[in-house]
Amino acid sequence: MTTASAETVVAPAPARAAVGTATVRRRQGLQHGGWFVAPFLALFALFVVWPLLRGLWLSLTDANISGDDANFVGLDNYREALGDDLMWDSLGHSAWFTLLVVPCITVLAFGLAMLAHHIERGKWLWRLCFFLPFLLPSTVAGNLWQWLFNPGTGMVNHVFGIETPWLSDTSYAMLAVVICTLWWTVGFSFLLYLAALQGIPAHLYEAAKLDGANAWHRMVHITLPMLRNITGLVIALQILASLQVFDQAVVMMDFGPGPEDSTRTFVQFTLEEGFTAYRVGYASAISIIFFVLIAAVALGRMWLLRNREEGGR
Repeated sequence: MTTASAETVVAPAPARAAVGTATVRRRQGLQHGGWFVAPFLALFALFVVWPLLRGLWLSLTDANISGDDANFVGLDNYREALGDDLMWDSLGHSAWFTLLVVPCITVLAFGLAMLAHHIERGKWLWRLCFFLPFLLPSTVAGNLWQWLFNPGTGMVNHVFGIETPWLSDTSYAMLAVVICTLWWTVGFSFLLYLAALQGIPAHLYEAAKLDGANAWHRMVHITLPMLRNITGLVIALQILASLQVFDQAVVMMDFGPGPEDSTRTFVQFTLEEGFTAYRVGYASAISIIFFVLIAAVALGRMWLLRNREEGGR
């Protein structure tokens, strides 16, 4: 009886030692891992956290670009921004651009990915042609389409036999920027869709064929459900990118706001206030408002995704 009791007491000792060793190793791993992430954290703090905090402080002052001493004005810049019709107009232009681009680029990227995935001959060439425009700088893409939309020498009007004032009419200026953006940026979403299509198991299509499903039924009941997550990702990324539109719109309109300010976006308005009107404090307040809007869109996307995942369980 005494021997058995002694064995019972002594036996857990190796287990406790193993647990203690594992804890020590885990702590050592965290300590060593901290040195690996320290450079990233330092750069993140220097180029993201500090500018954000600095911008938040400037938004509460009347700072200007000359570097003179700034006076604390509290929330006056935010009150002025919320009552500024030009700010709301520029935000409306960015929102309108987003509504035009996001559905079109999602459908177009999916269609191009399906074509590149199922085509047999010259597959690499098709993929290269669809993705190559995305590698161009924004200034190159903007200047190219500015020339294509030129009413006198542009190829678009010449090919279609029309005389549309693409860049000088309020009815067509934003549409011209949208077309340029679709051609320029569809390659990124195309690549995401193509990678997702290649990850769908082939046996699902084979089983559907044996059950008599045609191509349409296979796409509706297999392809689209399997691409649901990547579609959500594409839409979220395109919304965030489209709301921040600036480069191609400014280049195509010769660094102006377009005819009757019809293509002045939110980012362009912010830069004009900061570097043209020299109101750094007011521009910082506008930037903070825009940051809150972008964060709200991102958080809303995460909330919808989490609820959908929880509902599917």
